[in-house]
Amino acid sequence: MKMEIKANKQFFSIPLLIVGFFLGLNVNGQSNKGKPNILFFLVDDMGWQDTSVPFHTKATELNRFYYTPNMESLADQGLIFTQAYAHSLCSPTRISLMTGMNSARHMVTNWTLRKDSSRGDRNDHPSLSPAQWNVNGMSPVPGVNNTVYAKTFPMFLHKAGYRTIHVGKAHFGAKDTPGEDPLTLGFDVNIAGHAAGGPGSYLGINNFSAGWRNEERIWDVPGLEKYHGKDIYLTEALTLEANAEIEKAVREDQPFYLYLSHYAIHAPWEEDIRFARKYQEWGEIENMAFEDKNLSEKERLKRWREGLWNRGIYASLIEGMDKSLGDIMHNLKRLKIEDNTIIVFMSDNGQPHGAPLNVPLRGHKVLPYEGGVRVPFIVKWPGVTKANSSCSDYFIVEDLFPTILEMAGVKDYSQISGEIDGKSIVPLIKGEENSYGNRAIFWHYPHVNVSPYFPFSSVRKGDWKLIYRHLERKLELYNIEKDIAEKNDLANEEKDKLNELAKILSQHLRKCKAKMPIDKKSKNPVGYPDEIIN
Repeated sequence: MKMEIKANKQFFSIPLLIVGFFLGLNVNGQSNKGKPNILFFLVDDMGWQDTSVPFHTKATELNRFYYTPNMESLADQGLIFTQAYAHSLCSPTRISLMTGMNSARHMVTNWTLRKDSSRGDRNDHPSLSPAQWNVNGMSPVPGVNNTVYAKTFPMFLHKAGYRTIHVGKAHFGAKDTPGEDPLTLGFDVNIAGHAAGGPGSYLGINNFSAGWRNEERIWDVPGLEKYHGKDIYLTEALTLEANAEIEKAVREDQPFYLYLSHYAIHAPWEEDIRFARKYQEWGEIENMAFEDKNLSEKERLKRWREGLWNRGIYASLIEGMDKSLGDIMHNLKRLKIEDNTIIVFMSDNGQPHGAPLNVPLRGHKVLPYEGGVRVPFIVKWPGVTKANSSCSDYFIVEDLFPTILEMAGVKDYSQISGEIDGKSIVPLIKGEENSYGNRAIFWHYPHVNVSPYFPFSSVRKGDWKLIYRHLERKLELYNIEKDIAEKNDLANEEKDKLNELAKILSQHLRKCKAKMPIDKKSKNPVGYPDEIIN
């Protein structure tokens, strides 16, 4: 790479340098137009505490167990948000990020895979039928059934002169629909992104395919054939590809937006052998406990749900993801572009069911409680963010749509529907006073699933959070500031606050024309929360 840059420098003549000056270009690969490079580093299924970086007021047991030194380094250089929110599972978060819409509005409220088919809904429930939703995800063109037709922020970045690069998990649209291919959604480059939300395998020796388990090939990761049969982990292969694309953008003197969306730490649970050895002894001890013949079936299930059997494997995936972050950061420094590159680090939802619970948070992925929706978030914006700083103001993932466009200097944008729910958090990133006050943010999951999952809508406004359980027509109310663990339901004690939030949530759902589950007895949709208040 150094030889190529040196040769490029020698190629420039004085006249070309003058032209470059008037075009606003720099021969060292940087732009004088002030456009920063932007790296969005998204992790799949990583909980708020699945890191050695404390996002709570003090370090927790999980913070002391997991090892993420590169996240620590990024936090030391940038700003962490202690109350960053995603949606409770992958596709809704990713569509909200791309469109700036809340999940109730875009109606991609569950995970997508096959065209016109939902595997995430239970149709045999005795009381409810799942809501109708955009099962095919998002679409860049109109007329595709069961999709949200929308513009993505990579489309606006591309128009503004950015090289837009997608590496890793996409999960934007169902198979055989336009939205399954990131190249239709504003990306110039797509590496390994397709309809599926998880890899067939993390192992190159398995060709990143589920075929070795005689499972469906729809999960096979595409476009990485050069690594097939090799002893390489998927996280590392994606990192090599991402770094190659960064180098190419620098050579071509083009600002880039890199969306490095790792499949890790999503199932299947295949250890990253580069880091698994340190956890092996611990895992053997736990496996022995799990296989103890004296355990009752109830205790075995409890241990499985607590993740005792796979905690070491899970930890190795986390450390492999962190190694990727470090390799990317090192490459930015080597190419001398780290001072012109914004890094945004985030997870798409809380930890999965079966992984260790993120105490003190309650719940996990697919649930409305903090453990399902509160996620790690770090941003480093050179010259803007203060090193080793934190922000306790909350925001939600759709806010990143206008935020990233503002970071890139893009001012002219609008959504096809005319509705963008997200609000730029650039003022918060800059350390300015919170102008949002007690802004309301929303979640919507109208899907009938197997226990412990349940259909819900929820809202947070200020310190208070309301959860509406569709099946029971029940409201729960928590003061998140005083009760981060959501142990004390105050629905009966704080009637005024309950009524206030029920009305706010109902207004949002009506405005978005949110779909609700169908009551099988009445054949009508479940009512909005303000309809059940006594």
